[in-house]
Amino acid sequence: MSWARLQDCAAGRRSARGWSFAIYHALFLLFLPACGPTSFLITPVPVSRELEESVLLRESPWASKKLAVVDVDGMLKNGRDRSLTGVEGENPVSLFKEKLDKAAGDPRVKAVVVRINSPGGSVTASDLMYGELRAFRQRSGKPVIACLLDVGASGGYYVACAADRIYAHPTTVTGSIGVILITPEFSGTMEKLGVRAHIFKSGPLKDAGSMFRPMTDEDRSLLSGMIMEMYDRFLDVVRQSRPQLSEDHLRALADGRVFLGPEAKDQGLIDEVGTLEDALAAAKSAAGLGRQRVLVVQYARPLAHRPNVYARTDDAPAQVNLINIELPEWLRSASPQFLYLWAPGW
Repeated sequence: MSWARLQDCAAGRRSARGWSFAIYHALFLLFLPACGPTSFLITPVPVSRELEESVLLRESPWASKKLAVVDVDGMLKNGRDRSLTGVEGENPVSLFKEKLDKAAGDPRVKAVVVRINSPGGSVTASDLMYGELRAFRQRSGKPVIACLLDVGASGGYYVACAADRIYAHPTTVTGSIGVILITPEFSGTMEKLGVRAHIFKSGPLKDAGSMFRPMTDEDRSLLSGMIMEMYDRFLDVVRQSRPQLSEDHLRALADGRVFLGPEAKDQGLIDEVGTLEDALAAAKSAAGLGRQRVLVVQYARPLAHRPNVYARTDDAPAQVNLINIELPEWLRSASPQFLYLWAPGW
C-alpha cells in the first residue's frame, strides 16, 4: 500500500472517531435531563440595575392598592461588604433608602412593612437607617409596621423604633439595647514572637484602642465616655418609640440583655406578638384599607427570585457544608468600631 493510501486511511479513522465522539456527546446532553434535575437556561441579562417590583401576594386579580415589604437583613454597615470568596454585596444603608424612595414615589403603595432580621451593626449605619425610616414616614404619610423575624436586636431594634408599631414572632430574639466596642490586643503575642510595632503619633490618644499596645487608663476613659454618649442616644430613640416606659424601667431593660417576643411585649419593648401575616394585616388596617384586597410587593435587583412573602434577595454568606466561613466584622475591619450589635458568639 502506498504512503498516500496509508495517510488517507488514517485520516478516515480519525474522522470516524471524531463523528462518533460528537454523536456520543450530543446523545449525552440530550438524555442528561432525564437522569437528574439538570437543565440549561439561556436568558438575556438586563443592563439596568435599578430596583424592580415583584408581586409576592395578589389577594385579588383586580387588586390595585399595594403594601410594600422592605427588608433589613444581616449586619448593618454603611459600606459595601466583601466576603472571603470575593463576592461584593450591597451597601445596606443605600439599598434601604433606595427601597423606601421607591415605595414613597408610588401612589398605589399605601403602607410599608419593614421586615427586620438583623442583630444590628455599626452605630452610624443603624442611626442612618433609623433616620431614613422616620423621614419616609414624615414625607410620605404612609404608615410603617416593623416585623421582627429571627433576630431584631440592638441596631435591628433601633431601626424598628422608627416604625408606627412593632410586631415580633413568639421566637424572635430582640432587645440587646446597648453599645459594644471590641479592641483585640496582640502585644503579648508580638513580644513572644519578637515582633514590634513602631508607632509615631502626634498625641498620646491618637492610637487609643490600638491592638499593638496595652490599653491605658486614659484610653479606657476616652472610649468609655464615647460609648456612654452613644448608649444615651439609643435610650433616647427607645423613649420616643416607647413613651409609656418609665426611665427606671427602661434603664433596667437596657443592660444589653435579649428577650423573646412575648417577654418583649410584656416589658413594653414591642406592640404585638404575631406573624408576618399579622403585620401585613396591621399595615392594611393602618392605611384604612379595611377589607379591600391588595397586592403585597417587594423591591429587588433584576433576576432575583421571589416566590412568596418570605422571600429574601440578599446574597448569602459563603458557606462550606452549612458552616458560615465569614469572619466577624471586627476581625475584618481595619479599625475598632462602635457597634449597636448583639454578638454572643464573639
